[in-house]
Amino acid sequence: MTESNRTDTPETGDEAEANRRHAEKMKRRKALQERTLASKTIEKGLLMVHTGKGKGKSTAAFGLMMRAVGHGMRVGMVQFVKGAWSTGETVALERFEDLVDFHTMGEGFTWDTQDRARDVAAAGAAWAKARAMMDDPRYRLIVLDELNIALRMDYLPLDEVLAVLKARRPDLHVCVTGRNAKPELIAAADLVTEMTLVKHPFEAGVKAQAGIEF
Repeated sequence: MTESNRTDTPETGDEAEANRRHAEKMKRRKALQERTLASKTIEKGLLMVHTGKGKGKSTAAFGLMMRAVGHGMRVGMVQFVKGAWSTGETVALERFEDLVDFHTMGEGFTWDTQDRARDVAAAGAAWAKARAMMDDPRYRLIVLDELNIALRMDYLPLDEVLAVLKARRPDLHVCVTGRNAKPELIAAADLVTEMTLVKHPFEAGVKAQAGIEF
């Protein structure tokens, strides 16, 4: 549209007043936001928990890993339950092998193994790997995927896990995922997000699909 054929509709008195009030409101909101941001001065490694019955707990953790990688941070993941089957996220993360270490150490879902001793041993090995990574100063973010499941099933001692997480070095971020997070872990965390199940296609007979569920 050229300058000659553009038609600007002049503001009415009501519109002008509404626009003025909006501008004043946004000005006050901006000032409040700037004061709020200025008051937040602490920088520390966070303990984050993704829990709840809804889909997206591990997916959000993978997104967090990609964000950290985008800032050049070295990240790691230990998977406590999921077995060694190919997923879209593992294939994608292989492209960032200089910054991402990925360890799938579960034996699969508990209804697959049906062997508690084997599951306990696998969880213990995964926890040993996680502790070693937390002690490695190269890492800035470590995701402990489905650790909540291992704790709920009593595959690992809760007191020990909490003590290690609380004693981690000050600049290390840790994200724990899985349903039914223990109340003690929630109390210790800096950030807790609960994924709420509202609706899921599985209930309508839709199977897990590549690129969405795995």
